[in-house]
Amino acid sequence: MLWKKLGQLYCPKFIHPKLASHAANPLAVLLNGDVYRIFYSGRDSQNRSSVSFIDADIVKREVLHIHDKPAFTHGRENSFYSHGVSIGNCYEADGHRYILFMGWQLPLGGHWRGDIGRLVLESDFSLRLDSDLPFMATSTTDPISLSYPWTVQEKHGNFRMWYGSTATWDAGNGEMLHVINQASSVDGHIWHREGLAVPYALGIAQAFSRPTVIGNENDGYHMWFSYRGGSGDKYRIGYACSADGKTWALRLEDSGIDVSPTGWDSEMIEYPFVFDHGGLRYMLYNGNDYGKSGFGLAVMDSE
Repeated sequence: MLWKKLGQLYCPKFIHPKLASHAANPLAVLLNGDVYRIFYSGRDSQNRSSVSFIDADIVKREVLHIHDKPAFTHGRENSFYSHGVSIGNCYEADGHRYILFMGWQLPLGGHWRGDIGRLVLESDFSLRLDSDLPFMATSTTDPISLSYPWTVQEKHGNFRMWYGSTATWDAGNGEMLHVINQASSVDGHIWHREGLAVPYALGIAQAFSRPTVIGNENDGYHMWFSYRGGSGDKYRIGYACSADGKTWALRLEDSGIDVSPTGWDSEMIEYPFVFDHGGLRYMLYNGNDYGKSGFGLAVMDSE
């Protein structure tokens, strides 16, 4: 499979003190027709991230509206999202829509870390925090830090989640070992953690982030994600596949997308978001400097 790049869709500029730079982790939610509300995480001058959005026509690749203030702001000091909110995807349970996110903390004198939180996406597309406590915090399965959750509801009604989990801050080559774990749920609220989902390879793919999954238990699952291998490597987008959503094969060479020779995504590509629309499969993704250069759009080449 190959992705055809359609170009940079949105390049952020200073529009608010909480949105001074970056437009990372794009998440597309359909508004109507070909128009999507694309939520993203922007940063302030202290690199604390908050959520805002643009509205864009995906087919015309035209930005129709830029929201000029945060839709949801990082938390107060000592909250589990005090230093940022990095969004995953949107899912529905019991008639409500939720957006899971990584809540960043930077303890004084300590290493940054994360927990998973949950936002409620209201009918008017406003966002509110579901709880002041993490939706998923560290545990015996995930003892150090969690990140970037992706949740789907399967055809039989149960839910599956894939998310990042830190095994160690240094795997011996100066790079963390941050893997993609998985969890299952009957109702989308209470989750059973099942441990490692995607195999890793030290020095090649050992620092994963932001999985995006499409497919189902009948036709198989496809996952794209960011990854690094250590030794100063910059993010690339990788790929894994699974017949059942539980046992995954790592196939980095089949991601179908790489950096460009020049321009806004020439140094790194990361934080993919894959979705289907109008019979086509699209990918939103970030480019250089963790989303400082904004996000672009690609379409899967059917040929």
